[in-house]
Formats: sequence, structure tokens, C-alpha cells
Amino acid sequence: HVQLVESGGGSVQAGGSLRLSCSLSGYIVSTYCMGWFRQALGKEREGVAVIDRFSWPAYADSAKGRFTIARDNAKTTLFLQMNSLKLEDSAIYYCVAGPQCFLESKFDYWGQGTQVTVS
Repeated sequence: HVQLVESGGGSVQAGGSLRLSCSLSGYIVSTYCMGWFRQALGKEREGVAVIDRFSWPAYADSAKGRFTIARDNAKTTLFLQMNSLKLEDSAIYYCVAGPQCFLESKFDYWGQGTQVTVS
């Protein structure tokens, strides 16, 4: 029974910052990748950032230089620090986990999502 629970979403002014967190419960293999996807209104879901078992990150072009993905030492919490937020960052953000670690990968586990609104 794997659960991913996001928190930290909310409303922020353009140019501001927000930090999302994802709490993992249950078992996933230690080699699994974790990451963040988002879905904006009227758009398809897209990968934002992923981080592998060695804590090596990869980012979508839209996130590079502004967003930072990280894991805690116990690998039970995932973070996404979002700076210099833009209107187009408004979306539901999902925490994900899966066996591959590409932005285009299919992920086995998804959280329920947390809303980020930039205005």
C-alpha cells in the first residue's frame, strides 16, 4: 500500500516562491525514481522534475534555473522548491514514483495533487 501525499500548494504572486512537499508511505524499491508532474488548465500533464536513487536531478526546460528538486536523507520526503514563479506555472502538481527516471516516463504511483495558483 503506497501513498504519496503532496502539501505546500497555494496562491502566490508572480515572482514569488513556493515549496512543495511529498510524503511517502508504504514500500517502494530503493532504486525507484521520484518526481513532480503538473497539469495546467487545458493542458496535458507534463514532467517538471525527477530525481534518481543517487539524488541526480533532471528538469524540464521550463523549470531549469528556477525550480529545485530534492529528497530528504531517509528518502521518505520529496521537495520541489519553486522560485521566480510565473503565471504559466499555475497547475495541479503531482508527486510521482516509478522504476524509470526520465521526464517522459510512465510512473507507477501518483499522489492526489496540490493546486498552485500564480497571479
